Amino acid sequence: MITREEEAYVMTRAYVPEHIVSLMTLISKGDPFLIEDHLGFVKGNWLILVGYPLERIFSQERCERILKQAVDTFRPEYLWFIGPESPSSLLNSCKERQTDQYYMFDIEKTIPSPSLQRAADKASEKLIIERGRSISKEHQALISELLNREKLPDRVRELYRAMPEYVGRSSSAWTIDARDNTGNLCAFSVIELGAKNFSAYILGSHSKKHYVPHASDRLFLEMINLTREHGKSSINLGLGVNEGIQRFKKKWGGKPFLKYEFCERRYGAARKVSLIDALMGKLSYTKNFVRNQ
Repeated sequence: MITREEEAYVMTRAYVPEHIVSLMTLISKGDPFLIEDHLGFVKGNWLILVGYPLERIFSQERCERILKQAVDTFRPEYLWFIGPESPSSLLNSCKERQTDQYYMFDIEKTIPSPSLQRAADKASEKLIIERGRSISKEHQALISELLNREKLPDRVRELYRAMPEYVGRSSSAWTIDARDNTGNLCAFSVIELGAKNFSAYILGSHSKKHYVPHASDRLFLEMINLTREHGKSSINLGLGVNEGIQRFKKKWGGKPFLKYEFCERRYGAARKVSLIDALMGKLSYTKNFVRNQ
């Protein structure tokens, strides 16, 4: 629903992962659209509106107007809003609301501590670093291991499960792998390079079975190298999610740089579904929408 020229405009102005059109369309299977400088995705009876304006100047009043236009145009049963601040019209009607912060790593201004650099260098002696463009059964085994041992938000869990198809079909997603000297996959990261001005760390995992200390730190160094090679000076490290993930990002010098709010609103849906169901293609769409606002 957007032209190549419009997508190029989005990717030039993008500053959060949700602005990366290929990432969002491959995972959600939705159609992208633009209302002024706001990006959204729609399919069947659901709508995602990204409330981060591409021109970067956020206005509550304008966001309210664009939200109303999107809802009036697409008449969704399910609305998911993602932005720096939820529109006031959603505050009393959110069925689910979450807050977090994006973390940013500035390559040119951030120097890893000497002890962290030494730990990553020492890990290099025991690791083989590779780059790839697909998620293999080995990657999926590490994902399963992670999901079995960690309590993660549902949306994060489903993002992991979406990786095989997304990475396999994306022209801008990369994997960075760390293998031990016998070839076992110890850890990996997924990096998205589609935006003009930053790379995006999508997710990562490490193995307890084939554990090598500081393998994730060595992968972080490689992510910096990959980002530099593609002419970008910053890495969007994504959301804080939990204390453990926040500690890792802060340890490397990642800093909170942008507020994140998520809000779900249902317009008279016959049954409860989640954003996860929509993103994973599990909704059975209806043509006759019931709207009880």
